[in-house]
This record gives sequence, C-alpha cells and structure tokens, in this order.
Amino acid sequence: MIQDKRFFWSIIAVLVLAIFGVALYKAWPILFPPISLSAAVDPQCDLRQGPCTSRLPNGAQVSFSIEPRSIPVVKPLQLKVVLEDLVADKVEVDFAGTDMNMGFNRVTLSPSSDPGVYASGGMLPVCVRDAMEWEARVLISTSQGLVSVPYRFITVRPGVPLPES
Repeated sequence: MIQDKRFFWSIIAVLVLAIFGVALYKAWPILFPPISLSAAVDPQCDLRQGPCTSRLPNGAQVSFSIEPRSIPVVKPLQLKVVLEDLVADKVEVDFAGTDMNMGFNRVTLSPSSDPGVYASGGMLPVCVRDAMEWEARVLISTSQGLVSVPYRFITVRPGVPLPES
C-alpha cells in the first residue's frame, strides 16, 4: 500500500516537472527573444526632457518618447517610436526594472499614417520603492532579425524628488 502511494506521487511529480519544462521551453523565446542587432544605452538620454535618439551600428536611427514626461506609474502613458532607415514588421516596448523583476510588461505599438512612426498607450506597474530605475527596450522585428534599443529612466512616487545623478 505504501509502495503504491510513493509510486503514484512520483508519477505526479514527474508529470508536473514535465509540464513546467514544456511551459518554460515554449515561453523562453517570448521572454528572452534572440537579438540580431542592438544599441548601447545612451547615458545622456533623459526621457523626461523629451525624445531620445539612438544610432544603430548599421546607421539606422531609433527615437523613443514617453508622455507625460513625468513618467508616472499606474497611469496611462503614450509611447512613440520613430524609425529612420529601418523597416519594421512589428515594434514593441518591453519595460523591465534594472534591479528588480517587475514581471512581463510588453506593449505592441501600432503603425501610424506617417512612415516609420509607431505609437500606443501603455502603463508601468506600481513599485514599492520610492524611486525605481527602468529599462525600456524598444524591440523592432525586421526581415533581418530582432533589433533591440534600450532606454533608461527613473520613476518616483508622487511627492518624492528625483534622485541626483
């Protein structure tokens, strides 16, 4: 009888591990897409001052902006990406905490009537910290592969001053 229970729970454990393994295998490319071209973080970029533009190694340019410029959390944001010398099949913005896992937070932008311009609404999740550093990775799907352009910014709770750089 005890032998049967151990065998039963062993089978259940193996099945649960197998299901978890398949789910991880299927989710891996979504959570960690393979990048074919990327830009470095521009330390001079300040999205609170306006759009930031990054130049890719192939000469193309990617501009990114967030409105309102105060970048509040848990409030509607307007995201805009402008591409120059780069043709996109799809444009997404992936928000991640630089030193805290904030979960999956990716927004797909829609093409506008202007060529190379993509926009959408988005929202940052609430954070328990007074100030949080984020990285917004603009992910651009092209015929040559995925292009990644990172932009960093800080959010603060209402009434909390921005940290000094």
